[in-house]
Amino acid sequence: MEESINLPEQIRGRFGCRNVDMRTYSPLTMAYIGDAIYDLVIRTVVVERGNCPANDLHRKTIQYVKAGTQAEMIEALADMLTEEETGIYRWGRNAKFYTKAKNASVGEYRKATGMEALMGYLYMTGRMERMLELIQEGIRRVGPEI
Repeated sequence: MEESINLPEQIRGRFGCRNVDMRTYSPLTMAYIGDAIYDLVIRTVVVERGNCPANDLHRKTIQYVKAGTQAEMIEALADMLTEEETGIYRWGRNAKFYTKAKNASVGEYRKATGMEALMGYLYMTGRMERMLELIQEGIRRVGPEI
């Protein structure tokens, strides 16, 4: 049987971080870490699919990490989200923004931020399996396989 790895828990233990209720954090904090973990998952899949020049890896990756695609993905996943997950998504989507979207509409940016907040929340609460399930299904529903 494969051992389950809870990366946030390991990081907390190794670096002496305290375990805090993630619901006490701001939605933009969850989106901040969610953006990073989502990007890491997509980059990992892209790299695992084959060794190629970094520019090609980047082109493949941006198809999935741009706000427009994330907005499409979260809309496509709406029927899969639990009540709690829908609440976390809305919490992130409705956050007060201090930056502007560069290559997306305000609506896309808000939805993408909501998705990133959900990914961050799932990651920080040790629900990696669920996070990966949603990302995989979002890719299946929205676009070509990586």
